[in-house]
Amino acid sequence: MKPIPVKGYILQNEEKGGDHSHRVYITTWDGRPVVHTHPFSGVTSYDDGHDHKYAGVTEPAPSGVPHVHRYFSITSIDQGHTHVIQGITGPAIPVPGGHIHHFEGVTTIAGKRPHSHDYKGVTGKES
Repeated sequence: MKPIPVKGYILQNEEKGGDHSHRVYITTWDGRPVVHTHPFSGVTSYDDGHDHKYAGVTEPAPSGVPHVHRYFSITSIDQGHTHVIQGITGPAIPVPGGHIHHFEGVTTIAGKRPHSHDYKGVTGKES
């Protein structure tokens, strides 16, 4: 039987009292990637007389195990400025044909009259 090439990484989890465990995350199996990303997009809350649109793709995360994704995007330019949105999604939520993640937060502060916007949504299915 021919060996199957596998790549990945191990995370060590230190517990109180010196105990520890390891989690193995496989990133490729037989040369095929086993990580995925999610598209996300939305519109911020309406503050200071306007809102902003945003869109992006999450950072990759392992498939088939409990996980979250980091995300980052810069909003559309409205009233002469942009905001940054960034954070970590919630855990995977199974849906028919895959899974999604919730995300929410507050933008960075910007604008002639400094302000921020709230945002929240769900990612698209994994790709």
